[in-house]
Parts: sequence; structure tokens; C-alpha cells
Amino acid sequence: EFANGRGVRSPAAQKKHRTTTRHTTHSSSARLKSNMNAPERSACFILDEDNGEVKVEYAADTKVNNAGTFTFNKEDHTVGNLLRMQLLRDPSVRFAGYMMPHPLIHKLRLKVQTSSSTVAPVHVLSSAIDDLASETDFLITQVNNAIDKYKKENDQGVMSQF
Repeated sequence: EFANGRGVRSPAAQKKHRTTTRHTTHSSSARLKSNMNAPERSACFILDEDNGEVKVEYAADTKVNNAGTFTFNKEDHTVGNLLRMQLLRDPSVRFAGYMMPHPLIHKLRLKVQTSSSTVAPVHVLSSAIDDLASETDFLITQVNNAIDKYKKENDQGVMSQF
């Protein structure tokens, strides 16, 4: 179909392409039918507790000491990267990494290994979550203070003009 091998259609192929695509219509019902196998959007973030779906599962690693894998349902790279980075700040963590098994499967697998048998992966993950919650609270406080300061400065500026 391409005349010169550079991705350019020959004039005859261009005419044929125009005549075959001109009469094709794409209605919204045709688009809906093509997405019939797509999961519901809410299935990406709402747990199906009626079928026993839980948010977090833990499995201890049988081959590596002081290691385990956490499986988070309905989570993505945002949570995975935050947890991984926070875990790596802890000196008792030897390894922390995450993976998404498939882009259409909303599960996150986080593997954690500690450097000591006295510190369990569950403990360091709990500590990392607490630290992230504290950082988030601090960030919210800073943003609210900045908003209040901005409002005060703009209210005073409006009042001083009169």
C-alpha cells in the first residue's frame, strides 16, 4: 500500500483509503459496544467486601529470612512508590520494592526485607505508614496556614483601598 517504503501512500492507495473510510460512521453506541468487556470504573478503587476482598494481605517469604510480601488491593503506583521510598529511609530495611502484576489488575505487591530478625516486615511497614500520615498532616497544616495568610493579606489589601 505504501509506494515508496517511507510510510507515504501512493495516490491510488490514498483514493482507496478515502473511499473506504468516508462512509464509516462511529456512533456512541458502537463505542459502547467495543468497551463491553471493560471493568466498571468503580471496580478500580472500591473493595468487594461481600466476596471477601480485603485491603491488605501479608505472606511471609519462605526462602528469605525477615522478608514478606504485602498485597494491596485496589491500589496503584502512587501508594507503592510512597511506601517504598518511606521504607527505604528506615535503616532496619534491607530491601523494599513493589510491582504491579498487570496494568488492568489493580493490585500492588510490596516486598520488604529487614536486616534484623528482631524487626518484622509488618512492623516496619506500620511505622512507614505512621510516618507518611504524620508528613501528610504536616503538609495539610502548612497548606491551610498559607491559604489563611493569603486570605488575610488580600482582605487587608481590599480594605486599605477604601
